[in-house]
Amino acid sequence: MENSNITPFVKWAGGKRQLLPQIKERMPKQYNNYYEPFVGGGAVVFGLLPQRALINDINTALINTYKQIQNFPKDFLLAVGKLDMEMWEDGKQYYYSLREHYNDKMMKAEYDVELAALFVFLNKHCFNGLYRVNGKGLFNVPYNNRRGTSVDEKAIMAVSEYLQHVTIVEGDFEVACKDIKGGDFVFFDSPYAPLKPESFESYTKEGFDIESHRRLAGLYDDLSARGCYCMLTNHNTELINELYGGKGYKIDVVSVKRMINSDAKGRVGEEVIICNY
Repeated sequence: MENSNITPFVKWAGGKRQLLPQIKERMPKQYNNYYEPFVGGGAVVFGLLPQRALINDINTALINTYKQIQNFPKDFLLAVGKLDMEMWEDGKQYYYSLREHYNDKMMKAEYDVELAALFVFLNKHCFNGLYRVNGKGLFNVPYNNRRGTSVDEKAIMAVSEYLQHVTIVEGDFEVACKDIKGGDFVFFDSPYAPLKPESFESYTKEGFDIESHRRLAGLYDDLSARGCYCMLTNHNTELINELYGGKGYKIDVVSVKRMINSDAKGRVGEEVIICNY
């Protein structure tokens, strides 16, 4: 399926848009089903548009947004349009009032079309498009001082049309992979291993600690033994090389621009693309 209108509807930390050419050229020539257990903003699935796909993420609010766009695109567009249109003169106060409303709905687990619209609005109007929560699970990213529309209507309809062919699940990456069979392809883009091992402490708030990385490497080995095609991206760190090196996997090092680093010299980094085929 080819549709140039299909682009991610949210900005996501660690999004893979800039690595897409390198990912595409390393894809297996043929595979059966496509699996992406850490879908995030969806740059890869929307870049490849596989015919039979399963996407997963542990972020419930994100997966709710995918499902609302899949099932109720027009209601979603109306809800986002209303949020954009009703923006106050004081955009900052408006943003914080909506952030509070969003967090209130999250606390009540109201996963509906309004929450999806708030999720996208906040993503478009928050600093750096980051999704970050505090210890209580409340979204706490500040306002980016920008006005403007949150979505492109045609793009959302194109995404919705494509998602009709996609299975959307929410939860742990291992559970998402339970039905994978030999000949299927899985793309792993897990939360990244920190560049400095000592920063794992602050990192565990994201729920992806060293143990999770070990568990993921175990799953990668298990799927490889089952005859699945696996590709994984991560920072080029000692931990990642220790987990995946020496097993006959192909480990390619690629240079990437780091968007978050404020020191320009620190903005070029190395990532690895690991394939088992």
